[in-house]
Amino acid sequence: MILLLQYTLIFSAVLILVALGGMFSERSGIINLGLEGIMVFGAMSGAIVMVLLPAGTSKFTIVFLTFLASAAAGMISSLLIAVACINFNADQTLIGTAVNMLATAAATVIIKAFNTSRSNGTDFSAKLDYVMPQKAFIFNIGSLQLSWFVVVALVLLVIATVFFYKTKLALRMRACGEYPQAANSVGINVYAMRYCGVLMSGFLAGIGGIIYIAAANSTWHFDYGVAGAGFLALAVMIFGQWKPERIAGAAILFAVFRSLSNVYMGIDFLHTLPISGTVYNIMPYVISLLVLAFTSGNSRAPKAEGIPYDKGQR
Repeated sequence: MILLLQYTLIFSAVLILVALGGMFSERSGIINLGLEGIMVFGAMSGAIVMVLLPAGTSKFTIVFLTFLASAAAGMISSLLIAVACINFNADQTLIGTAVNMLATAAATVIIKAFNTSRSNGTDFSAKLDYVMPQKAFIFNIGSLQLSWFVVVALVLLVIATVFFYKTKLALRMRACGEYPQAANSVGINVYAMRYCGVLMSGFLAGIGGIIYIAAANSTWHFDYGVAGAGFLALAVMIFGQWKPERIAGAAILFAVFRSLSNVYMGIDFLHTLPISGTVYNIMPYVISLLVLAFTSGNSRAPKAEGIPYDKGQR
């Protein structure tokens, strides 16, 4: 059960950060279906830094540079969505889907080029699998083993919650996701607020990506992306009603089911049941479908999300 708790906390950290990213984007009026792809870009950039840093680099430096690279890559990739949807009024669903497809393909090509350029012929994924356990920075609380990534996610959750409820910037972003014309009439720059929301989603999703591969997975290959974690985070966001504290609770619920696929063999009463391991692997996605089916009728999404902003419309 301790192992289940450890994995639940790790997956909760991933889902909370990525779902919060989706929340900020949608609260500003932009549907970000590209969270999956942004996670891949963030994971790839952080992983490259992790592999290239020389042995003996201090733990603080590794953590700082890895997070910096992941967050920067997430924000840069989110600009693809921001420019297309805000400046060119492109279909937000199609753009998000395109980013997801682009990310996995681009990551695969980049890593193959990286492998080719290395004179010693080292396979990047194998090298990453080797260095991640040493640089995930585990610490112990009694018999419970945790990653520092969980602590970072908790700190970012607190900051995001305070920002969401206590700052004028967040209030303006929320206004742009509800009544953009009214917000513009009182001097709020709707375009700037929507850019802010999308960039924040890129920042959080990029960090969520590196946490996913460095702490949640024992092995990771770029051609598999993040195995639907971005879409699961979208379900968490909807179930959490676009509010930080509810998103945190929903993330823990979904993380429990996601963790079962990793640890069910270590839980006596579970692995003795006549249930295939495949069932545990698909369980989080089935649960997300069931939850959304029964709760979507009561969901209240931001009124202007997905609607291109026309400054001349009233």
